[in-house]
Amino acid sequence: MKKILVTGALGQIGSELVVKLREIYGVNQVIGTDIREADGIIAEGPFEVVDVTDASQLYQVANKYDVDTIMHLAALLSAKAEENPKLAWHINMGGLVNALEIARELNLQFFTPSSIGAFGPSTPKDHTPQDTLQRPTTMYGVNKVSGELLSDYYYHRFGVDTRGVRYPGLISHVTLPGGGTTDYAVEIYYEAIKKKAYTSCIASGTYMDMMYMPDALNAIIQLMEADPNRLKHRNAFNISAISAAPEDFAKAIQKHIPEFKLDFQVDPFKQKIADSWPNSIDSSAAAEEWDFKATYDIDKMTAEMLEKVSHKFVK
Repeated sequence: MKKILVTGALGQIGSELVVKLREIYGVNQVIGTDIREADGIIAEGPFEVVDVTDASQLYQVANKYDVDTIMHLAALLSAKAEENPKLAWHINMGGLVNALEIARELNLQFFTPSSIGAFGPSTPKDHTPQDTLQRPTTMYGVNKVSGELLSDYYYHRFGVDTRGVRYPGLISHVTLPGGGTTDYAVEIYYEAIKKKAYTSCIASGTYMDMMYMPDALNAIIQLMEADPNRLKHRNAFNISAISAAPEDFAKAIQKHIPEFKLDFQVDPFKQKIADSWPNSIDSSAAAEEWDFKATYDIDKMTAEMLEKVSHKFVK
C-alpha cells in the first residue's frame, strides 16, 4: 500500500483508521472521504466529500489522487439498517459494487469489512467455523453475506486483490457507536464513569464476540500487507478477541469501580438481532493465513477504556 482511499472516514472505524494509516504511510498518502465535511484531526489531511452511491464521484476522487488501495468502510450498521432496509441495501450494496468496480477499473487493492452479522440463527453458535452455514435474518446480515460473495467474485472473475475480515462488536473510546447491536459494550464504560450504573438493552447471558479498536485497526493493516500466496480465504476472515455477555463487562468494570451496578431493560428489537449471532467464533484461519492475534482481553481493554473515558469528563 502506498496511497489509500478510505470511504466512511468519519465513522467509528474510519475516524481512527485514517489517523493510524497516516502515521504509518504519511499524511498525504491517505485520502479520507465521507458524505459530510470533515472536522478535527481528519481534516488535517486530504479529504473529499463523496457519496459512495454515486460511482462517478468515487471514481473521480480515486483517479484524482492516483490511489492504489481502497478501504471501503461506508455502511449503514445493523440496528439502523433494520429500521430502513431499503436504504441499507442502497448504501451497503450500491456503494460496495461501485467501489469494487473502481478497484477493477483502476487495478487497486481492495478492503471491506464483513461482520458476525453475516451469520444467522442456523449457524453453529459456539466456536463458529470460518466456513459454515450463513443464513442471516437481518438486512445488515444479508448485505454482509452478499458483500462477501461479491468480493470473492471480483477476485476470482476479475483478479481484484480483495481482502476482508468479519468484525465482531467493536469497542472504542474515541468515537461513539453508530447504530450497532453491540453498542452497549461501549456505552457501559461511559455510564460507569458518569453514573456508576448501567441499564443494558441486551439480556444477561447473551454472549457476543467483541474486539478493542486497536486490535481491529491492526488487523486491517496486517491483512492488507500479508503475502497473497498465503491467503486461502482472502475475504471475510473470522477475527475476534473477546466473547462476553453484559455481566462480564460489569465484572471487569467492578475491579476498578466496585460500586458499579448493572441492571437490564431488554430491547426486543436488538435482542432478536443479538440472539441470531454466534456466542463465539473461531479465528484460526486468520491466525494460520496471516498471523492474526489479538492483544487485548476484556480486563486489559476495560482498564484502558475506563482511563480514557474518564479523561473526557475531567473539567
